[in-house]
Amino acid sequence: MMSEFLTVGANPWLLPLLIVVALLLAWLIYRYVRARRNSLRRVLEDISYERFENLVIPSAHEGEIQIDQILLTSQGLLVLEVKDVSGIVFGSDKMQDWTVMADDRRYTLSNPQPAMFDRIAAVREVVRQVPVAGRILFLDGAEFTKGVPSLVCTLEELAREFGEPDKDAAKFKIEAFRPHWELIAKAAIQVDSAAAGNRRH
Repeated sequence: MMSEFLTVGANPWLLPLLIVVALLLAWLIYRYVRARRNSLRRVLEDISYERFENLVIPSAHEGEIQIDQILLTSQGLLVLEVKDVSGIVFGSDKMQDWTVMADDRRYTLSNPQPAMFDRIAAVREVVRQVPVAGRILFLDGAEFTKGVPSLVCTLEELAREFGEPDKDAAKFKIEAFRPHWELIAKAAIQVDSAAAGNRRH
C-alpha cells in the first residue's frame, strides 16, 4: 500500500514536486558557489592594483616556475595560491603531507609551502629590492583545528593584512613599486596560446 502511494503514477504531483526540489537545491548551490567567487574577486580587487594570473617566470635556481597569481599591492608584491578545500585540515610547516577530513572522505595533499617559497624566491630574483610575500589562501570550507601553518590564511585575514584604508598613501606606494612590477611582465615566459601572462587590472 505504501509503495503504491509513493509511486509517481499514483501521485501525479510527486514528480513536479521532486523537480521543484531539485531545481531549488541546484539554485542554492549555484548561489553559494557564486557568492564565494564574488567574495574572492572583491577582496582581490580591493587589495591589488594590478594582477597577473597563470604566470611562468624563470626559476631562481634553474628552469621555469609557474605562479597561479601575483598581485601588486601597497605592501609590495604578493604571490598567491588559492585552495578550494572543504573539511578539517591537519597540516604544519614541517609536515610533508597534509591530511583533509571531509565528511566520510579522507585524503592527503602535499604541503604547498615549499613550492610557495620557491615562487617567492623566483619573484625576488626578478624584482630585487621590492618586498615580496607569499600566501596560500584556503577558502572558508577549510578549517585548521591543530594550528595554522605560517603561509596559510583565510580570505578575511588576506584582506586585513594587505588592504590599505588610505587610498592616497596606497597610490604613492604603488607608483614606487610599478617599475619593478613591469620587470615581472618582461620576465614572463609564454608557454602556449593561452598566454601565460594574463593581466588583470
